[in-house]
Amino acid sequence: MSWLLAFVGFAVLIIFHELGHFAAAKAVGMRVERFSLFFPPLIGKVKRGETEYAIGAIPLGGYVKITGMNPAEEIPEEHQHRAYYRQPVWKRVVVIAAGPLVNIVLAFVILFALFAFKGQVVSTDSVDGVQAKSAAQGVLKPGDRIVAVDGVTGSTAALRQQIGTHTCPGSTKTQGCVAATPAKVTIVRDGAQKTVEVSPRYDKDAQRMLIGFTFGAKYDPLAPGDAASSSVTGMWNVTKGTVSAIGKLFYDSEARKNVSGIVGSYETTRQSIQQDDVVRTLTLLALISLSLAIVNLFPFLPLDGGHIFWALAEKVRGRPIPFRVMEQASYVGFVLVIMLFAIGLTNDIDRLRGEGFGVR
Repeated sequence: MSWLLAFVGFAVLIIFHELGHFAAAKAVGMRVERFSLFFPPLIGKVKRGETEYAIGAIPLGGYVKITGMNPAEEIPEEHQHRAYYRQPVWKRVVVIAAGPLVNIVLAFVILFALFAFKGQVVSTDSVDGVQAKSAAQGVLKPGDRIVAVDGVTGSTAALRQQIGTHTCPGSTKTQGCVAATPAKVTIVRDGAQKTVEVSPRYDKDAQRMLIGFTFGAKYDPLAPGDAASSSVTGMWNVTKGTVSAIGKLFYDSEARKNVSGIVGSYETTRQSIQQDDVVRTLTLLALISLSLAIVNLFPFLPLDGGHIFWALAEKVRGRPIPFRVMEQASYVGFVLVIMLFAIGLTNDIDRLRGEGFGVR
């Protein structure tokens, strides 16, 4: 069932994206020949009015075919006035931008609903779990309430920071090295308060000293204004991170290893659904929807951003851009898209063969 639900989730994102193009094209008077979920060969189609609605066999996307998207296309005289390249620049930009815009709005709506109705994750002072073979094993137990560390009280962040003040002997930090002095952790267990000693160990991945436990968490619903602000802030941070990560692909081998493709996104979503983690699943779908918009807005053909770029270039130039120029530029964009897809797919296959996608 998780496979089916993940597939439906991705299909919904694609449908909404293409519906944005479709609705905008209809609204400004362009002629839409076909609305297709997934790519050919077609496995089903039905015609309603002038538009054919179809389903393809290759589930890697979808498309809206608008009359006149190719300037060299032969168009019957009665349809020429509704062809894409016969329309003003503003209409073309509206139609192309509508797809990514719908994905952005969809991401916002999902995140806003999660913040407003479920809430923002806030750490509690209770121990949620103890890591096996860690310093805390046998000392702390799930349900213990952390009152202080070395006499320092306050937020969970302050307690973590105090644990981090304990350092390994010498100046070199090595994986698993034990702090020179133990941390004195004051806890409340079964209604009684007591202090235990735990020696933090250095964790190379976390790049800090840890004693091997996780704080519990709860959800605090946010007011509508705060939910909207948190949604926008989170989306902006993801946007900056995505743009930066794509830029690093050209010179940072480590960045290339972190790229995930459609297989990874699908599998991560499926695993979240399988664990019945509604919040994680919806958050993933929101981020995938946002990422779909961001990538599509890159100014390279055949992406949406490429069409917007050349439409605006025509506006600045004052006359149409030769199709030959756009065609040659599209080769570069096509190569970049294929490169990104290939890197993501390769990484996804390696993860499937190895440790998976880290959804636990």
